[in-house]
Amino acid sequence: MASSDINHLSHPCIYGGGRDFSSSHSERKFGFMKWLSKLFKGGSNRGRVGRHHLPEPAEENMSWRAPSRASDDRARSLKEKELGHAMELSPGEDLKRPNAHQGYDWGIDTEEDYSKGVEDSLDSSTYPPYAPAPYYPRDYRICGGCNQEILYGNCLGCMDSYFHPDCFRCHSCCYPITEREFSLSGKHPYHKDCFKELTHPKCEVCFQFIPVNSAGLIEYRCHPFWSQKYCPSHEYDNTARCGSCERLEPRNIKYYRLEDGRSLCLECMESAIMDTGDCQPLYHSIRDYYEGMQMRIDQQVPMLLVEREALNEAIVGEKNGFHHLPETRGLCLSEEQTVTSIQRRPRIGGHRLIGIRTQPHKLIRRSEVTAILVLYGLPRLLTGAILAHELMHAWLRLKGYRNLNPEVEEGICQVLSYMWLESEVMPNFQNMPSTASSSSSSSSKKGAKSHVENKLGEFFMNQIVNDSSPAYGGGFRAANEAVNKYGLRCTLDHIRLTGFFPM
Repeated sequence: MASSDINHLSHPCIYGGGRDFSSSHSERKFGFMKWLSKLFKGGSNRGRVGRHHLPEPAEENMSWRAPSRASDDRARSLKEKELGHAMELSPGEDLKRPNAHQGYDWGIDTEEDYSKGVEDSLDSSTYPPYAPAPYYPRDYRICGGCNQEILYGNCLGCMDSYFHPDCFRCHSCCYPITEREFSLSGKHPYHKDCFKELTHPKCEVCFQFIPVNSAGLIEYRCHPFWSQKYCPSHEYDNTARCGSCERLEPRNIKYYRLEDGRSLCLECMESAIMDTGDCQPLYHSIRDYYEGMQMRIDQQVPMLLVEREALNEAIVGEKNGFHHLPETRGLCLSEEQTVTSIQRRPRIGGHRLIGIRTQPHKLIRRSEVTAILVLYGLPRLLTGAILAHELMHAWLRLKGYRNLNPEVEEGICQVLSYMWLESEVMPNFQNMPSTASSSSSSSSKKGAKSHVENKLGEFFMNQIVNDSSPAYGGGFRAANEAVNKYGLRCTLDHIRLTGFFPM
């Protein structure tokens, strides 16, 4: 069988056992005629082999359509010509055959051998099954949206694909894109407005798209803790900012206004302490916290909640008021003064707190500490952190710690403030072994805090850790490192002896 085309059947390859080639011409002619007769008999039983391999019928009785009469006549005449040509060549070919002594054997295959050879050729890996590639006309197009053929009408060409006009849709809103311009992200098209809605940041104060600056870049401000994004213009357009948590007032929410000009957001307002009477339980719980730390304060130090103006006046009357920040929220007094405190909490009128009742207090100096003042209208955890800080100032003065530089005194006071916040926000965390009793006792006196209040506590702790001022921020980090390494008691003893933190 020829190797190039399995449709063409050539003269069969002749293999077999050794024979004597000295037989007569008549015997050879008789054998050849016998082979031809078998060929014609077997030819009617064999099917054609097509150019492409077709699977055999699944049923034995499957019939094939018989060839036409004209094709039978042409085949018969062709076979007769081949027969005459073969009879003429057979005597001459016998002379060309090599004899048996040269190592070649000649013989005649049976019909079964021939059929087996054809089947082996068809099953050979030289002719693997062939699946023809689909033929498409030159203008044949498949829609990239619905994967159907585009038969007629207009079509869109984009991203190396074609689309029905109704199939070219926005990946966000799923509506067709009919504009001449659109946005592309990866392999997904978008309406320009939809893409801007997804990717362009919006201001969380005015809820508008944050504008680009003169360089064509999107410029915005972001609070480092709350991650509140807003337009830069809101920093100087009189947008209200909460005096406790520093978040700007969104346009759809109204903050509360205090009489001293401060604003208070709704979350800070939930736990805000408004008068001296409301603050007394918190003040005593922090004194208990100090007692649990083996730092009992024996003297009964007065504590007053005051307005901003009264606090600023008290700062002026202090001789050593250089430790305080520009926005002072607490003060440990050591001088005799008359201070106006808040006796009754204000009432809410609309979104304003009005009707504060105040009363002057004459503070007499009986020791190194006259009183502790705290700004009113702050959330409970912030008020407590300020009280813990100022009580540490009182403890240092009452225990004879004199002439400490600002970094040391303010730093160790901030450490106590941070430790108290830590015990409130994470009550299961014990920053020191001696704080276990105080943490449990203070936690038992109040109910469970909400997630909002805990988040505020984390913010106040974050403010202490990341304070940039040399006295409060730098001092806290140095004091906290010493306390973590040597413990609070050893650090305090070292400060008493040297005036500095242990290295």
